[in-house]
Amino acid sequence: MQTEKVIDHIVNWLRDYANNATIKGFVVGISGGIDSAVTSSLCAKTGLQTVCVEMPIHQASSQVNRAQEHILQLKSNYKNVTDTSVDLTPVFEEFKKNVPAMGDKATINLALANTRARLRMTSLYYLAGLHGYLVAGTGNKVEDFGVGFYTKYGDGGVDISPIADLVKSQVYTLGKSLGVPTSIQIATPTDGLFGDSRSDEDQIGASYDELEWAMEAQEKGENITNFSDRELEVYKIYTHLNTVNQHKMIPIPVCNIPVNLL
Repeated sequence: MQTEKVIDHIVNWLRDYANNATIKGFVVGISGGIDSAVTSSLCAKTGLQTVCVEMPIHQASSQVNRAQEHILQLKSNYKNVTDTSVDLTPVFEEFKKNVPAMGDKATINLALANTRARLRMTSLYYLAGLHGYLVAGTGNKVEDFGVGFYTKYGDGGVDISPIADLVKSQVYTLGKSLGVPTSIQIATPTDGLFGDSRSDEDQIGASYDELEWAMEAQEKGENITNFSDRELEVYKIYTHLNTVNQHKMIPIPVCNIPVNLL
């Protein structure tokens, strides 16, 4: 990958899109992870106003510290970067008090995890609405189009997706070139939605490197009889998630009414 040229391409794409839409800036949710760090850095490089938003909900201090380190670095390097923090913990707790807790514990916890993501999306769009800015998505290609590892209408609710054509390893390469803090580059990927230490790999059952391999294997139509036991296991994980999460990746189904009924 021609890293610097890819960075320039994305920055120019972001700037052109915003200018054509007569929009003067971006809003980016900052999690302390590599995807949001790279996305916000790319937005900052456009020279357009970039608002970095922290939205903790019972967040681990390590995630908060990494996010703050990154934001401080961006602000010191780019005059067009500002930041704000929206503490959503009391909002989340109030929500929990006012909704029914139905089903088993795992189902409830997953629903609440997705609620966290949707509260954050609501906050980002509130801020974007105040400024007239675009919400920049932070999803990468494996998450968005491979396994669908994101919340529908949560972190999947965005205006533009600058890094969604890059797999995770490529995002890390951009992060290194962009000077993203080392603490973020070496951090274990996590969505931070469950209030514990579980990683993305814990949830999915495979690492991003493995998922990238499976994604490429599927695209090439490789013969599964040549796979090792672990490769076959990962491939099954990938294809299963790719199948069950298609509802996130394709347009919303519309019931078309026959003309003769109208």
